[in-house]
Amino acid sequence: MFGLGRILSLAVAVVCGLATSQAPEFSQQYRQRLNGALEELRRVIETFDADAAKNNLTRERAINVYEDTGSAFLQDRAGSVRAAIGRLGDLERQSQAFDAAPPVLRPLVVARAPDGPVLQGAYRDFEPAVPITLHGFIWTGAGLVFGFSTAWLIGLFFRRKKRYPARNLRV
Repeated sequence: MFGLGRILSLAVAVVCGLATSQAPEFSQQYRQRLNGALEELRRVIETFDADAAKNNLTRERAINVYEDTGSAFLQDRAGSVRAAIGRLGDLERQSQAFDAAPPVLRPLVVARAPDGPVLQGAYRDFEPAVPITLHGFIWTGAGLVFGFSTAWLIGLFFRRKKRYPARNLRV
């Protein structure tokens, strides 16, 4: 019969396997949101650049015009534009990291340096999926191994030492 320890070990392994099996799907949904955010930010910055060019200004000079005005609103707007440009660079670097990484390592790209708003949106709208890809099976297997290992290590503290009866040795 199965002991309680073995049943608990199996349960922990299955839960870990199920959790890690979702990593490739979550990274895919994150990537889709990332690409949407990239397109929108590019459009905003391209419009800003076009407005600046229409007035014979470079991007940097247009931001400086905002900053040099006495209006707090326009100074705040300059900070917003600078932040959007910086975020666009960050998102482009992460998108390039996704493109360079093999599918099995894409969850690690998300874990390394996620964008807060994109991560929150992906988490909020995440829908679990059954992993039928090779990298989904790899992540599931890694979770199972992790779960069994964790349960085995925890179980070490609860195992009773076997007591062997003293042998009656006669000489």
